[in-house]
Amino acid sequence: MIAELQRVKNVWPEVRDVLSVPRTKSQYKKLVDILDELLDEVGENEKHPYYPLLDTIGSLIHEYEKQQEMDLPSDPIQVLKYLINEHSLSQKDLSFIGSQGVVSEILNGKRSLNVRQIRLLSERFHVSASVFI
Repeated sequence: MIAELQRVKNVWPEVRDVLSVPRTKSQYKKLVDILDELLDEVGENEKHPYYPLLDTIGSLIHEYEKQQEMDLPSDPIQVLKYLINEHSLSQKDLSFIGSQGVVSEILNGKRSLNVRQIRLLSERFHVSASVFI
């Protein structure tokens, strides 16, 4: 066991960014790109030699995403503002839920989100609809 640990220590500086839970959005994106490449090569072949690596990176990404969900504000409008900021969007980018005036009223708390808008936002941001209720 000690010999295995020594081998890991020797390569750790080279692989720590790939085998650690991402702490920043840029580290997260890099890991997602790596996962995509692995998926192209490994597919669903559980016997592929890189399948355990694919599984590990998937778990690290999931852990980051879980932490990000916990950091979301509880107010639906604050959640929406947070997601707009995280995705570098503007009000114009939300035209799929209504006119610029409607979006502005929603973001300023003068109008509530309706069921259709909640569904669309949930799909767009890949989050549970409950975060907008």
